[in-house]
Amino acid sequence: MRDGRPLGRAALALLLMAAGAGGRPRPAAPGDQPRSNVVLVACDSLDGRLTFFPGNQTVDLPSINFMKRHGTVFLNAYTNSPICCPSRAAMWSGLFTHLTESWNNFKGLDPDYVTWMDLMEKHGYRTQKFGKLDFTSGHHSVSNRVEAWTRDVNFLLRQEGRPMVKLTGHRKQFRVMEKDWRTTDKAVNWIKEEAVNFTQPFILYLGLNLPHPYPSPYAGENFGSSTFLTSPYWLEKVNYEAIKIPKWSSLSEMHPVDYYSSYTKNCTGEFTKEEVRNIRAFYYAMCAETDAMLGEIISALRHTGLLGKTVVIFTADHGELAMEHRQFYKMSMYEGSSHVPLLVMGPGVREQQQIPNVVSLVDIYPTMLDIARIPVPQNLSGHSLIPLLHEKAESKASPRGPRPSWVLSEFHGCNVNSSVYMLRTGKWKYITYSDGSSVLPQLFDLTADPDELTNVAIKFPVTVHSLDKMLRSIVNYPEVSSSVQEYNKQQFISWKQSLGQNYSSVIANLRWHQDWLKDRKKYENAIDKWL
Repeated sequence: MRDGRPLGRAALALLLMAAGAGGRPRPAAPGDQPRSNVVLVACDSLDGRLTFFPGNQTVDLPSINFMKRHGTVFLNAYTNSPICCPSRAAMWSGLFTHLTESWNNFKGLDPDYVTWMDLMEKHGYRTQKFGKLDFTSGHHSVSNRVEAWTRDVNFLLRQEGRPMVKLTGHRKQFRVMEKDWRTTDKAVNWIKEEAVNFTQPFILYLGLNLPHPYPSPYAGENFGSSTFLTSPYWLEKVNYEAIKIPKWSSLSEMHPVDYYSSYTKNCTGEFTKEEVRNIRAFYYAMCAETDAMLGEIISALRHTGLLGKTVVIFTADHGELAMEHRQFYKMSMYEGSSHVPLLVMGPGVREQQQIPNVVSLVDIYPTMLDIARIPVPQNLSGHSLIPLLHEKAESKASPRGPRPSWVLSEFHGCNVNSSVYMLRTGKWKYITYSDGSSVLPQLFDLTADPDELTNVAIKFPVTVHSLDKMLRSIVNYPEVSSSVQEYNKQQFISWKQSLGQNYSSVIANLRWHQDWLKDRKKYENAIDKWL
């Protein structure tokens, strides 16, 4: 970032190439072990609080528990943007969202972007990717991108089907998300048939769709994913008695951005306690199925004798609110959405270690390079996790000095009618919006209020001022918000012009069609006024 402004693509690429791509692997010192293999399993939408107490009481996750016994769990790991593509762009680039300008699910990295895997391959690693990647531009539905572009328009439309549960199969059916199981099978076979024979170290990436909710075709032609689906087999892994029913503010008391999110996610209607409990139970069951896929990878490494030579990392792109704060999905800085799992085990990693430091997904990039003994670019947003995992003094281990005591997350996509910035440090979570003044900020004391029910921003103005000053030293967020607003408008105009006479028909039949068709002229006029 220059003067708080996002770097251009060309400048970004040059910086990375100069800093990392040309460097040679650090020579092994006498007595050094061979470079470790690495396996990264990244799922979609897993709440990181399920990996430690008390969240881990709600569902049986034996593979995650195995990693905790034989490795390290991070207690405060966060996404850098709580939505699929921007989060993954941060993980694969090592840079904050405002630097890569990954504003929404349509806008990620360029296809030829130099990732940590590219550098590892260049420096002698065998590489393989299976499953969901989703960090480059051009993906996801038209509806998804138009909803993001038009979030500043003065209208309120439901963009999702009402969250619901669906039971499928029988008590012995464990392969519910068949697509993920097939991807896992491919990864397992690759380990057993190819990786076992390598003389070079390898890096394997497995991307899973679970426990992301399933599509909801009942909601009409254009629909979102609001169905929590599982089988009795996985539901039996859930401890119903431990399921916490979240407290909700009344609709009139909700923060205005939360109200917009809840409304567009179709969550402002009435829900019984049983409905909420079931949504949460089915979500936890989907997490149990995800855990089983992780278990298949660990088992394959163990049976081939590779486990002791391999660093295994498990994480997710973001969490899932599962009806906390009267919302499902992500797109929020609340813990259910922004807190991700992060577990590591392997050579040199301390066993049964719990690390309280705040970390985030941009730390994956420098960590991968550290494992591979590749010089780490100095311009990355992230810091290597290796000093924490090995309990080294970071100032000695890294020429960049100690890691910061904060993490940054930001959001610029759909279902939220403002750019959002979150700074997490110590016991505080500070959330601010847009230009920092037009929308009320939020401050939560996570030690006293882990459920984030009481905004204490007015009570602690000095803390708010201090945290906002810290945030502005990291990113000129009012300027970034303004850039996103301009980007949204220009993208929408280009899209509208590309449709010609079909525009009115196409926009009326996006995911918001059930509301839009009630008063087409009103909503078209609102867009015209915005433009």
